[in-house]
Amino acid sequence: MGVLNITPDSFSDGGKYQSLDNAIAACGKMIDEGASIIDVGGESTKPGSSPVEASIQIDRVIPVIRSIKKNFDTVISVDTGDPVVMREAIKSGAEIVNDVYALKHPGTMDSISGENKAICLMHMKGLPSSMQKNPIYDDLMDEIKGFLEERINYCLRAGENRESLIIDPGFGFGKTLKHNILLLKNIEQLKYLQVPICVGISRKSFIGKITNKTINERLYGSLGATLIALQNGANIIRTHDIGPTKDIINVYNSLNNI
Repeated sequence: MGVLNITPDSFSDGGKYQSLDNAIAACGKMIDEGASIIDVGGESTKPGSSPVEASIQIDRVIPVIRSIKKNFDTVISVDTGDPVVMREAIKSGAEIVNDVYALKHPGTMDSISGENKAICLMHMKGLPSSMQKNPIYDDLMDEIKGFLEERINYCLRAGENRESLIIDPGFGFGKTLKHNILLLKNIEQLKYLQVPICVGISRKSFIGKITNKTINERLYGSLGATLIALQNGANIIRTHDIGPTKDIINVYNSLNNI
């Protein structure tokens, strides 16, 4: 899953793809390098960020989604927690709703109910504006598993199919360095939920803390974490660095072809 943030303030690529031409060129490059999903977002959810109103998100992402749909044969994901943006993105061709709030905002289920689209439900402790201010867990994995199981059941009760659901344990969303490392080590515990697991570890701050590297120097650390995530059961890798990550995935997958 390639990251395409149409924002001025995302932690890694903020401001890079605000023009439609730049966004489409970046999309084409990611597809050429092996991305099978393009995740388009118009609102930064980095630590300390504030919500962006629906009209602004729509102005940012809808022209990009329509242009991707016109020019490429790829799966489009929309990264939003806003029901209005979800609805417009689906109308424009998005096949996946990737919601860091796990459909907890009012109206989100109504926006996607009956649309037969995939849904990615993420765990986050708190809100982006405050989630990194001393997050505390009694039991990290139990809390993540319990939350994701509850959100899956919420979707099932609303009439969604389990086959349409994806979970994301939320690396960096309300988690300290120790929490992120424990989560990386224990991803396999989420397999019992019987839905694909998406992980977003690319260039995250915990990689920087481990390696003592700046955002744009975290490729090798991100690739190391990606391999561990694959070994521990991850199914979808959300990344800024498609080519190198695809190489890691291909090497890992080769083990299953012997």
